[in-house]
Amino acid sequence: MIGGGEIVGQNVFVRAEVALDDGARLPVLAMGPLCIAPARQRQGLGKRLLDFTLTRAAELGHGAVCFEGNIAFYGKSGLRLASTFGLRYHGLPPGADASFFLAKALKPGYLDGLSGEYTPPAPYFVCEREPEAFEAFEATFPPREKLRLPGQLF
Repeated sequence: MIGGGEIVGQNVFVRAEVALDDGARLPVLAMGPLCIAPARQRQGLGKRLLDFTLTRAAELGHGAVCFEGNIAFYGKSGLRLASTFGLRYHGLPPGADASFFLAKALKPGYLDGLSGEYTPPAPYFVCEREPEAFEAFEATFPPREKLRLPGQLF
């Protein structure tokens, strides 16, 4: 919130895990979406919100965060290509472009020396699991023109 109680952004975290190649499971946080109200974009609020929420997640004891995003923006807050940690994105064949898949250790060394596969948590797939329910939910909102804005990955 900003002065006056105006909500101008959000960042969502969901518990997730990495299936390590040795059979173990590594708890991580999935992050996103991070968004800022259109009228307040390009003012540095997204980075401030990102940095604050990453710090807060670390303070709460979480070890790492995984995210699908643009390294040009998120790299400024310490996220790196997840492949540098030995993490693969679920369903991608070896050698496929995974430059969208980012990670950050929130505890020093938490991601060191690992190899494993990250799968986004189930809540991110509601459209794929229950398309009819999703369409019914979407129909409760006024129609909107779908736009492609700068910074969108897809």
